[in-house]
Amino acid sequence: MKDSVTEEHLYLGFSRQYRDSIFPLHTSISLFLLSYCDCKLFKIFLVPTGENVDDEFVTKNLLGDLEVHLISRCQLPLVVQSCCLPAVVVKDGKFCRAGLSVVLRHIIQKTYEADPSKKDVLELLGFKKTCLKACAEVSQWTRLCEISIPLAVEGFLTASPEHCQTIPPDILQLERKLGEPVRVHNDDKIRRQKLQQQKAGAKAAVPVLGKKATEEGKTAEMHEHPHPTLELSVAFSKLLVQEVSDAVSREAPHIRRTKTSDLPLLDHVFAEGLYFTLADIVLLPCIHRFLVSIKKQGKNLVNLPLISSWYQRVQEVPGVKKAAGKCNMELLQLPELMSAPEEELQDFCSVPDELEEENEDSHFIGGPRPTMTKLMENGIEAKFSPHPCPSWTLDWTKLPPAVSPGEGKMSRDRALRKQQQLNNLVAAVTKLAKPGDVIVDFCSGGGHVGIVLAHMMPSCQVVLIENKELSLIRAKDRSDELGLNNIWFIQANLDYFNGTFNIGVALHACGVATDMVIEHCIKARAAFVVSPCCYGFIQNTVKFKYPRSHQFKEILSYKEHMILCRFADQTAVQLPPERRLIGKQCMGLVDLDRAWAAEERNYSVQVISMEPESCSPKNNMFVGIPT
Repeated sequence: MKDSVTEEHLYLGFSRQYRDSIFPLHTSISLFLLSYCDCKLFKIFLVPTGENVDDEFVTKNLLGDLEVHLISRCQLPLVVQSCCLPAVVVKDGKFCRAGLSVVLRHIIQKTYEADPSKKDVLELLGFKKTCLKACAEVSQWTRLCEISIPLAVEGFLTASPEHCQTIPPDILQLERKLGEPVRVHNDDKIRRQKLQQQKAGAKAAVPVLGKKATEEGKTAEMHEHPHPTLELSVAFSKLLVQEVSDAVSREAPHIRRTKTSDLPLLDHVFAEGLYFTLADIVLLPCIHRFLVSIKKQGKNLVNLPLISSWYQRVQEVPGVKKAAGKCNMELLQLPELMSAPEEELQDFCSVPDELEEENEDSHFIGGPRPTMTKLMENGIEAKFSPHPCPSWTLDWTKLPPAVSPGEGKMSRDRALRKQQQLNNLVAAVTKLAKPGDVIVDFCSGGGHVGIVLAHMMPSCQVVLIENKELSLIRAKDRSDELGLNNIWFIQANLDYFNGTFNIGVALHACGVATDMVIEHCIKARAAFVVSPCCYGFIQNTVKFKYPRSHQFKEILSYKEHMILCRFADQTAVQLPPERRLIGKQCMGLVDLDRAWAAEERNYSVQVISMEPESCSPKNNMFVGIPT
C-alpha cells in the first residue's frame, strides 16, 4: 500500500435519519461504498441541512467505523458551496469533484491507487472503466441509478400510507431492465457456451466461494440453486479471480458454426449484466430500504421477481455482507419468486420509454430541402447578426506559453484555428464582463477558454466545469504553471453545479450540451457566449424537447427538426461547397430556434458567425443577454 496519499475531504449531505438510513440516500450509498472498499483515505464531513443535529448520535449510530465530522454549509470551501453534494475536494485546493457518480468513481480509483492489490475494487468500474460515466442527462441508465431510483425510494419511504400503496414506476423500470437481454464484450463466445450447455442439458455447478472470499470476515456462502446457469458461473468465476474456462468448456464444432442470430440471449446476473459493478453498489442501499419497507407493510413482491433475485444474488458477493453490517443494513432473506406476467409490468412505464418512441422516429430518409422550404414559406430563414468586433484578436506572441492552446499536442494549424476561435469568445466575454464577475466555462475540456479568461481578467473569478477528469487535470496543470489564483476546477455534470454566476461560456458544447448550458445560464439570469457543436447528436431528452421555440413548434415536427440537425453537421471542409452551404443554413436554423426559445424567456440573443469562418466548420456563436 502506498504511503504518500494526499488527504482529500469528502462532503456528504445530511437531511434526516429514517430508521437505519441517512437521507439523502446519496449519502448512504457513498458510505456503503467506503465500507465495501474499506477506504479510510478521506476526511469525511456531514453537512446538515438543519441546525439541530446530535453529533454523537449521528456518528455512533449510523456511520459504523468511519470517523465523521459535522460542518455547516457556510463553513464549506467556497468551491464546494457552488456544488450539489456529495463532493470531494483536495485539502486547501480548488479542484472539486461533485455528484454521486463522479464521487463514487473517484473513491474507487483512489482506493486502487493507494492499494493496487484491490483489483476487485477497480473492477467495479466495469468494462473499459465506463460504469456510470455517462452523464444522467444523456444516459437513461445513469439517470435511473443515480437520480430516479434514490429519489423514488426516498419518496416512497416518507410518503403517507395512502400514498405508498403502489410500487414507484422507477422501481418497475428497474425490474424491466433486469429482464432485458444482456449485451457484454465478447458475449458471442459466452452465448455459444450457453447453447452448448442447453443442448447437452448440462447443469454446471456454481463455483463455491473459497478461502480468499472468507478471509477477514468476508463470509458469503452460496445458496443452493436448483438450475444454476452459465451466466452465474461466468459472473462468479470473475469475482473469485478464476479463469472463465474453469466454468465454461470449449464449444463443439457444430456450436461454433451456429449463426449469431440463432444463439440464446444472456440473462442478467447483476444490474449491468454478468458482472458486479458500481451500479450494484448504488442500487443495493436503495432497494434494501425499499424492500424493508415493503416487508413491514406486509406486501408481497410478486411484481418484482427479478429485483428480488438480484437482491439475493448481490448478498453472495464477497464483502457485501460485511459492508452492509458496518452500515447497519440488516439484509433480508427473500423467498424465490416466479416472474410476473409481462402484461402486469407493461402498464408501468417511465419517461425514458416515451423518449425511445420519439427517438425511434428520428431514423429517417430524405434531405433537408422540404423542411427548409416549409420554414421559408412561413417567413423563417437563417439569420446572422454582424460580428461586433470581427478584427479583434489577442496578441498570442506576448502571452505566456501555457495560455496558448498550442501547448497541447495539437498541430500548428489546429492550434491556429483554436486561437481564432478563442479570439471570438474572449472578445464577446470582454465586452460583457466587469470586475468581480463570476465567469463559468462549461464543458471546459482542457481549459482553453477558461485559462485565457482567467489570465486576461484577474479581477474576475473563473470556474471550469468538465466531467472528464483527465481533461480537467491537464487544465489545472496549465493553471498551476501560470500561477493563477482566480480559477476553480469542478469535475461534475452541469446539473451538479448550482453556484451563482454572471457569464456562462462554452466552446463547442456537444449536441444537447449547448441547450443545457443555455438553460443553466437562463436559470441564473446570466449572460452567455456559446458555440454549439455536434448538431447530429441532438435528440429529445428528459429535460429538452425539440424544436425549442414556439415559432418552430407550430411549423415543424420533431422528425423534421431532426432532419435539420443531421444536415447541420454537413459542414466539413472536404465536402462540396453547395453541400457545406446547406449545412451552414441548417446550422443557422437550428440555432435560430434556440435563440428564439431564449428570447421567449426575456433574453436578447444574437447568432453570429465567427471570424474567420474557416476557424471551424462549426463556426456559429450565441451571445445572449438577459433583458
